[in-house]
Amino acid sequence: MLSSTKKCFYHFNTARLKIARNISQSIHSQAGDNSPLEGVRVLDLTRIVAGPYCTMILSDLGAEIVYELAKKSDVLVENYVPGKLDELDLGYDQLKGIAPHLIYCSITGFGPDGPYSNKPGYDVIAASMGGFLHITGPQNGEPCKPGVAITDLTTGLYAHGAIMAALFKRMKTGRGQKIDCNLLSSQVATLINIGSNYLNTGKEAVRWGTAHESIVPYQAFPTKDGYFTIGTGSDLQYRRLCDLLNRPDLAENDKFKTNRLRVKHRVELIDILSAILATKTNLEWTRIFEGSPFPCGPVNSIEKTFNDPHIKKIGLVKELEHPIAGNIKVVGPPVKYSEGGNYVRTSPPTLGQHTDADQDVPTLKLRLKKPKNDKKVQWTTETVDNEHMNKKKSKCCCIYEKPRNFDESSSDEESDDECEHCKGHVEKRKKKKPPSTEDPGNSES
Repeated sequence: MLSSTKKCFYHFNTARLKIARNISQSIHSQAGDNSPLEGVRVLDLTRIVAGPYCTMILSDLGAEIVYELAKKSDVLVENYVPGKLDELDLGYDQLKGIAPHLIYCSITGFGPDGPYSNKPGYDVIAASMGGFLHITGPQNGEPCKPGVAITDLTTGLYAHGAIMAALFKRMKTGRGQKIDCNLLSSQVATLINIGSNYLNTGKEAVRWGTAHESIVPYQAFPTKDGYFTIGTGSDLQYRRLCDLLNRPDLAENDKFKTNRLRVKHRVELIDILSAILATKTNLEWTRIFEGSPFPCGPVNSIEKTFNDPHIKKIGLVKELEHPIAGNIKVVGPPVKYSEGGNYVRTSPPTLGQHTDADQDVPTLKLRLKKPKNDKKVQWTTETVDNEHMNKKKSKCCCIYEKPRNFDESSSDEESDDECEHCKGHVEKRKKKKPPSTEDPGNSES
């Protein structure tokens, strides 16, 4: 069962990024829960989508997401540019010395090797360079970005599976290992049949919209009130479709008898089917095709998706209590286990919830920007001066002796404070004050 964990947070300081976050929460499993990852601790150093999506899945399976030292964790997940954490003595080679059991998962844009290794990577960039956008979009039209960050999500799923395999391996060897996942490799791996076709025939892929390159009919058709998707994967299914459309002649037509012929005469057949399907609404076609042997279904809006009776019946939407928003709804895990819990365990934390909570609890911070004087990473259990750590106007790169909350700004009166580490004078720029227009002789005492 998950236990209450000490609230702590990391404060990251980079040239463009400031993060003060804590996803460690007091989480308790339901009575009798036997979660697959019960007791597994994950040190989460991720942001954006791929990394947090991976650790979210692990958390739903019962892993304890805590921001503490690696030696207390089972898994560390990070998605910084390759080599960044090595510079700060937080890379795998450094941490495995103090935590040989640690499974260290790095998620990057392009991986640690190759000419692109130091390039930053986002979902749409990897989708572009990995061929996905080239094959996505209307036929003879422009490439299209999918409605969700598929490459990020795919990489998160790959990372989740790799971590599970590494945990199983550790049960046999007692040792952890390094896992490298990257967006580009994940994207190229999902090309599957498209990639294999090119590698073995040299044939370049093209965009087909919702249609299939080698199966006809297999696409979305316009209806009276939207679009309806039909996929006939065999000649038998196609004949049944023709019967339900009251067009058995289409099944006997010499141009359309087999899938090979239908692919050859695609345009003619699709025009005929489009004219037929445009005569009724999605609901009417759903009722007509009920019980048919071929897959089919309407193109639903997001509203219709969540109001679908099947989605409601399987309980995919979960309700949670949020301290500010009250009752909220989230999408739950899609996978169910006959033994062991897989469910959403906590509502999203509020902004700054764990940064400001319980100041008496020791906190853990680290700086990711390497000091100019080649000092190592600074660790402290005091409060880090946020502005002093990040603003270029301060020439010192250590930690104030005087604590200050993160939401407080530096003032001119504090310009003589000394640093705890080097005891050096902190130089700050002072705003120039306009010259006084008052007569010194008439000033009030």
